[in-house]
Amino acid sequence: MRFSRVLRTGALVAAVGLTLAACGQPNSEEDANKSLVQRAEDNGALTIGVKIDQPGLGLKKPNGSYEGFDVDVAKYVAKELGVEEGDIEFVETPSAQRENMIQKGDVDMIVATYSITPERDKAVDFAGPYFLAHQDLLVREGDNSIQGAEDLNKNKKLCSVKGSTSAQNVRDDFAPNAQLQEYGGYSECLTGVENKAIDAMTTDDTILAGYAAQQPGKFKLVGAELSNENYGIGLRQGDSEGKQALDEAIQKMIDSGEWKKAAQKHFGPAGYEVPEPPTVGEVVE
Repeated sequence: MRFSRVLRTGALVAAVGLTLAACGQPNSEEDANKSLVQRAEDNGALTIGVKIDQPGLGLKKPNGSYEGFDVDVAKYVAKELGVEEGDIEFVETPSAQRENMIQKGDVDMIVATYSITPERDKAVDFAGPYFLAHQDLLVREGDNSIQGAEDLNKNKKLCSVKGSTSAQNVRDDFAPNAQLQEYGGYSECLTGVENKAIDAMTTDDTILAGYAAQQPGKFKLVGAELSNENYGIGLRQGDSEGKQALDEAIQKMIDSGEWKKAAQKHFGPAGYEVPEPPTVGEVVE
C-alpha cells in the first residue's frame, strides 16, 4: 500500500494583544517558544485548528458551534491539558496553510485530518496517529464508469483540494493522466461531482463517507484503498513535551473507550466500518 492618531492606534494594538492572549494565541516570542503544555497552563486556553466543511470530522454549524470526530479528539486532548471546552477557540485551517499557521503561532495545534508525511514532518511535529484512514474515490450514484484508480486515466475529471496529500498522490502515483482539478475546499469538489462538471472526487474515505451520508442516494464510495492516511495532531516543531502530552492524551482516549464511541457516533451513520484504533507512535506506510 502507499502510501491567520497614535493614542487610538496604541489602544487598538493593546486590545488586540489582550484578545489574543485570552484566546491562547502567542502574543510574544517568549510565549510562542513555550511548550504546548506550558501555554495551556499559563493561558488556561488553546487555539486549535480544525476543518469547518467536513461532515463527520470537522463541521461548523449555523449556530457557530463545531462538531465531528476531529473536534471530539481536540476537546478530549485539550481537557487532558487542563483546558475546558469553553476555553477553546477553534480556527479554520485550510490544507495548504496548516504548516504556516503552526509556524506563525496562529494556532497552538491542529486536529484537521492532518496526515503525517515525511515532508510535513520537516516543518512541524506530530502527535499520534489518532486515526488511520485510506484515500478513496467518490462518484455519483449510478455511475459505474469508475471502478478503480486506473479508470481515472480515461479522460476523467478528478477533483481534490489544494495542499492535500490526495492531490499529490494523484499526480505522482495512481492516475497521472487524470484531468486533476484542485479546489479550495471539499464542498466545491462535491458540487462539481453533483452537477457533472467533475467525474470523481478524491480524498480520505472518512471525509467522503461524511459527505455521502449527508445526501443519501446521491453519491457512493468506490471502495479503493489508494493510500494509508495517518491522522496526527500537528504542533510546533521541537515541542517534545507537548508531543508527549498529546500522545498520552490520545492513548487515554483510546483506552477509555471514548475514541470508539466518538468514531461510531460520527462515522456509523454513513455505513462506514470503524477500524481498530491505531498504535500511537506508529505510522503505517
